[in-house]
Amino acid sequence: MFSPSQEEHCAPNKEPIKYGELVVLGYNGCLPNGDRGRRKSRFALYKRPKSNGVRASSVHVISTPQASKDPCTQEEGSRAGSCQACAISPSPEEEAISTRGQHSISYTLSRNQTVVVEYTHDKDTDMFQIGRSTESPIDFVVTDTISGNQNDESQITQSTISRFACRIVCDRNPPYTARIFAAGFDSSKNIFLGEKAAKWKNPDGHMDGLTTNGVLVMHPKGGFTEESKPGVWREISVCGDVYTLRETRSAQQRGKLVENETNVLQDGSLIDLCGATLLWRTADGLFHTPTQKHIEALRQEINAARPQCPVGLNTLAFPSINRKDVVEEKQPWAYLTCGHVHGYHNWGHRSDTEANERECPMCRTVGPYVPLWLGCEAGFYVDAGPPTHAFSPCGHVCSEKSAKYWSQIPLPHGTHAFHAACPFCATQLTGEESCVKLIFQGPID
Repeated sequence: MFSPSQEEHCAPNKEPIKYGELVVLGYNGCLPNGDRGRRKSRFALYKRPKSNGVRASSVHVISTPQASKDPCTQEEGSRAGSCQACAISPSPEEEAISTRGQHSISYTLSRNQTVVVEYTHDKDTDMFQIGRSTESPIDFVVTDTISGNQNDESQITQSTISRFACRIVCDRNPPYTARIFAAGFDSSKNIFLGEKAAKWKNPDGHMDGLTTNGVLVMHPKGGFTEESKPGVWREISVCGDVYTLRETRSAQQRGKLVENETNVLQDGSLIDLCGATLLWRTADGLFHTPTQKHIEALRQEINAARPQCPVGLNTLAFPSINRKDVVEEKQPWAYLTCGHVHGYHNWGHRSDTEANERECPMCRTVGPYVPLWLGCEAGFYVDAGPPTHAFSPCGHVCSEKSAKYWSQIPLPHGTHAFHAACPFCATQLTGEESCVKLIFQGPID
């Protein structure tokens, strides 16, 4: 029997090993202006040809006269940008470490003392970095998600996502365990936590800290399956320890250490960067997830059944996936309180002030009346069931189990709020159930 490394050497043309994928919530298959380069709605992590992981090696305590320090205008994990918990300029000693080509994390304890932890190469791991920066150390560029699929970057006045937000480290050998850490190394191979950033020395002596707005993680109970339930949101430190949440995202006081939990990502783990939420899917989890082809087959199956508007008696059809944002003539619409599916009509308004409140002609129930859109991002489905349920108030359609799962997930919103949202467009869910079973009428003939 060959070892994994021997197998790779013997079969250089085989498929690269995939550790998993990150899928950004709020995008139904691609970014509004299209996926380009490192900016996309979905990012696959593959085993690198050569390892680039690092591990802590040595610690330096550096004392520097206050006069040599400049006022800070930097963000944690970067030497450019602006953030309220920024670092101060690196000292000559820190620069000397940087010029040696070593990765390092700098913890500024005071104006005249900094602890620098040097990192050395780790041949057994691959590192992937995520953040808002477009600099080369970032593998996956993530920007703020505007709810309701109206992701116009001009609406974002000041991002709350770190330029170097987090890093994921994957073992190069089976079972290819993936771990998440707050903050990423910048172009100088440094993570820089300033005076105002939350930081501390642990009982075993090693330094640790939190980024300004934090990196939150939630592991679902029961994996990412039909039976999954929401887990508890935690905060991940720079060194990968797990803590309860702070009072607000940027509070100075850290939460309590959760000793029985780890930073190992599971299939279905959610990662929140305070402005965007990412779903982690393992390679094995993706293997059991419906594909784009399966979702397309379900769309064609619904359309082949020739559902009709019960009033206009015209045949309805879900538009093709590549036209998923354009309302078409045959588009199905639904009353989200009762679930009755119709074609578009312009009657049933109950008031001039609530333009979207309509009375269903089938059951007289009053509620939102919206076009239905098929949920096309396969990574959000917990099963391969037919698209029978719609989220309220956006009208995105997916399987019953998937709709009910996401309706239970409290997603971080702002600095201290949580609410359920549609995974396909990030719209906050409303109504008692947050989703409704759709009632289609088949052809009369």
